[in-house]
Amino acid sequence: MSTMQEVAKKAGVSKATVSRVLSGKGYVSEQTRKQVFAAIEAAGYRPNLLARNLATSKSQCIGMVVTNTLYSGSYFSEILSQAAKKVEESGRQLILVDGKHSAQQEREAIEFLLDLRCDAIVLYPRFLSIDEMDDIIEQTRQPIVVVNRRLRKHHSHSVCCDHKGSALNATQALIARGHQRIAFITGSIDSPTALERLAGYKEALRQAGIAADTRLIVEGKWTPACGAKAVAQLLEQQTAFSALIASNDDMAVGALKQLAVAGLAVPEQVSLLGFDDIPVAPFLRPALSSVKDPVTDMIHESINRLIAMLDGGDMQLRNDFVSGLILRESVSEAPTAE
Repeated sequence: MSTMQEVAKKAGVSKATVSRVLSGKGYVSEQTRKQVFAAIEAAGYRPNLLARNLATSKSQCIGMVVTNTLYSGSYFSEILSQAAKKVEESGRQLILVDGKHSAQQEREAIEFLLDLRCDAIVLYPRFLSIDEMDDIIEQTRQPIVVVNRRLRKHHSHSVCCDHKGSALNATQALIARGHQRIAFITGSIDSPTALERLAGYKEALRQAGIAADTRLIVEGKWTPACGAKAVAQLLEQQTAFSALIASNDDMAVGALKQLAVAGLAVPEQVSLLGFDDIPVAPFLRPALSSVKDPVTDMIHESINRLIAMLDGGDMQLRNDFVSGLILRESVSEAPTAE
């Protein structure tokens, strides 16, 4: 592999001149610049990325931290594909780093991207607290935008969705159709999104004057197997319900299978509703009703905001996005016997 010294020799200039051409700093005549680039091409020289980043303080890269628990399924695919698309449109590269399993590891992932001299960072947190993220933003020169969490101090650095409100609306839609006994499968209890959706479900019941029955709330872990297991648990304890909300569509798919195994027809005997509106939802039988979070809009806003912070320009500062309820065949009026 060629070195900078070899490039300098081919171009007939000093090593310092080659460095100035690569960094874009300092005066170099156009003729000399052309000589250096011709020598680089002839020598097949590839500048050391980290060294160039240190010299220019710019990497033309945007980092993204996402915990690996989100890596499977359509939700993560949408996050990553939309982030990559928007970053590419800005002429930059996207670098994805795993936030792993703790707040400390999420912090280490951020520090790793900062060490690479990423120009900005998109953070999709699972474990870091609001206060910790506010502190990190305050102490970091590079701009950071947090997705799916509402910050207290740095509102312009967060883009989020009203998960509580969307769960409340979904539950109210079932109540409006006469359902009183509505079961709920939570997501992982260490997930802020899962807790907000559970809170929205409880608030809808409270507003409707329906007493919450803890037996109707079953903890899940986001997988189809958990959805099936939750339905089995509800049926085993003989707790009557005419509607079921799963905190994501994967669990709703598992629930749909287990209800069929138990001989319970959807929606004739049990109405079923999930979250995320996965691509197969309209093609299930019956077609699955779901709440669609505006993931694409949130990611676009996050990247646009970072680019505006880096390059200048207007920012919309749209912090809260609203989910959409999509009712399909899996939801109907409550059975008259309820």
